[in-house]
Amino acid sequence: MTDQQSIVRIAAKGDGVTESGAHFARAVPGDSVEADGTIIPGPHHIAPACEHFGTCGGCQLQHGDDEVLSRFVRERVVNAATGQGLDIGELLPEHLSPPASRRRAGLHAQRTRGGAIVGYREGGSHTLVDLAQCPVLDPKLAGLIEPLRRFVAAHGPKGNVDIALTLCDQGIDLGLTHFPLEGLAATEAALEFAQVNGLARLTIDQGYGPETIWEPEPATVTLSGLPVGLPANAFLQATPDAESLMIDDASQWLGDARIVADLFSGLGTFAFAMAKAGKGARKVLAAEADQAAHLACKAAAARTGGRVIALHRDLFRNPLQASELDRFDAVLLDPPRAGARSQVAQIAESSLLRVVYISCNPSSWARDGAVLAEAGFKLKKLRPVGQFRWSTHVELVSLFER
Repeated sequence: MTDQQSIVRIAAKGDGVTESGAHFARAVPGDSVEADGTIIPGPHHIAPACEHFGTCGGCQLQHGDDEVLSRFVRERVVNAATGQGLDIGELLPEHLSPPASRRRAGLHAQRTRGGAIVGYREGGSHTLVDLAQCPVLDPKLAGLIEPLRRFVAAHGPKGNVDIALTLCDQGIDLGLTHFPLEGLAATEAALEFAQVNGLARLTIDQGYGPETIWEPEPATVTLSGLPVGLPANAFLQATPDAESLMIDDASQWLGDARIVADLFSGLGTFAFAMAKAGKGARKVLAAEADQAAHLACKAAAARTGGRVIALHRDLFRNPLQASELDRFDAVLLDPPRAGARSQVAQIAESSLLRVVYISCNPSSWARDGAVLAEAGFKLKKLRPVGQFRWSTHVELVSLFER
């Protein structure tokens, strides 16, 4: 390399890329790169919001402004679609969740000779970054980091501790894994910690699964106005704003569908919204493999007057068959990162005309979308979603019709 080069895009893992295909860490479009690799910041290169950026593995894109982030989210989704030959009917504006909006997070902790470390791991390493701040998290969650550091220092084990933080209706749901409580004093200290910090629930996994240590009242999360029991370590959309947007899109796109199947339904995030949004007596089948999530959804569904029916079913091993899907006016699916290969194959063979597909992995979504396209579906609408701000993790909501 002899001349100065310009960064024209960001690669999937966050590196800046030149027209020649050279990758440079922590460079964004508009930056220039000297022959010796020195990055000259351009108009979209900004100061990171967090002092840990560059070391902490949680964020990869804090050095880019909102225009850079929006473009990255959009291009990740569009490139995945076009890479599988999908024609996009309408590309809707991408959505970025704001800072300080994450309502769930997974941290790690370790007791040290001088105290304890609480934080995320460094990129590509098991080394922990001791957090002094986290501008991604809801302030209520970020405010628990220092009390957790003191608690682990006083009562934590020698090894790694996994920490799950979730905001629920009653406050913070805290789960600790690999955290044996040695003796009565440690148990009393855990209860005091929960009480002093106003936790909604404290669960501790000592190697036999999560055990509830503190829960003054049952932990719930309100979904479309309906309080739903929150199992320990249950999945929730990471930010309320992104969840609301995806619900609004799905509600609009399902239109007048009277009977809808919500596949990989979890606690019923979309099922309860779809039942509420439907004109007249729309009914929704909520199918989920995780037993705890299914039971929570089933208990809440009993209060919908039969508009939501919960089904416990592993859709990877036993997808709804084409003959079963033919009974529905539309399907909504929100599978894990691996996608829904087997279920999509059955959708392709069915007589369904409308599919709302929500995904946390553009690559597996595009692969499944290609199967739908081959079966006559067209990608009518597509919205990229940057729910995990400053990270390379991108989501989307889409509508297929035939």
